[in-house]
Amino acid sequence: MIQRLSLVTGWVALAFIAFATLSPIRDRPTLAGLQLEHFAAFAAMGLAFALGAPRRTLLIATMMIASAVALESLQVLTPDRHGRVLDAFVKAAGGVCGVGVGRVGTQVWWARVDRVKNTLKSQRTGTSA
Repeated sequence: MIQRLSLVTGWVALAFIAFATLSPIRDRPTLAGLQLEHFAAFAAMGLAFALGAPRRTLLIATMMIASAVALESLQVLTPDRHGRVLDAFVKAAGGVCGVGVGRVGTQVWWARVDRVKNTLKSQRTGTSA
C-alpha cells in the first residue's frame, strides 16, 4: 500500500513539475529561490519514486536525470522560458539525492525490521541474539 501511494505521489509530482516547468512564466508557482525550488521538487519526486520502487534504484535515478534534461530542453519550445544547463544539473542532483535518501531509508527500515524479528525469535527460543 505504501509503495503504491509513493508511486502515485511520484507521478503526480512529475506532472506538477512538468506543468510548472513548461507553463508560462507568469503562471509558475514560486515558494523560494529558483535553485532551491528545483532541487527540492526533484528531491521529493526522487524520494517518492525510490520508496515506491525500492528495487529499481538505478532505473529511478536514470529517470530523474532524464526528466531533468528533458524538461529543461522542452523549455526551448516555449516563447517565454529558457532551458539552462545549470537548472538541469540542479534538478538532476535533487532527484538523485532524493533517490539516495529513499534507498538509505528503506535499507535502514528493513535492517530494523530484521533486528526486531531476530530479537523476537531469540526470545522465543531462549537464546541470546
